[in-house]
Amino acid sequence: MLVSALHPGARDRLVVIGQDEPLTQAARLLGNREAGLAVVCDAEGRMIGVVSKTDIVARICSCSGSSCQERVCVAMTTNVYSCVMGDSLDGVWSRIKASGYKWFPVIDDMHRPIGLLNARDVLEKLLMDKDREESLLLDYVMGIGYQ
Repeated sequence: MLVSALHPGARDRLVVIGQDEPLTQAARLLGNREAGLAVVCDAEGRMIGVVSKTDIVARICSCSGSSCQERVCVAMTTNVYSCVMGDSLDGVWSRIKASGYKWFPVIDDMHRPIGLLNARDVLEKLLMDKDREESLLLDYVMGIGYQ
């Protein structure tokens, strides 16, 4: 099972922001969205980092609240775990467990964001696939459907 199996939902929850945008804009973009982070891009649209809701709250609290003029690039994380459409969900799940991150940007070969995976979605898809595999194996062993 590949990341591409989850792309429609990942694409819908993607939030992208420019590195020079104010943190308050990032807060507005994420305020009513399911996504826990925004992917930060350079002028060419390539991912250069991510900024989470927690990052935003921490930085805005240290300046003037809603009048805060700090830019996204000040609060973003640049060491980002990401995946591509052809990655296996098993491999992505291993990286999720190792990193402890709940959100993984999906990027294309030009390093542009095309989606945002959530750990819960990856796990649900893997469990559904395992249940189906188990059911097919049981059918095979019991001879159901092969008569």
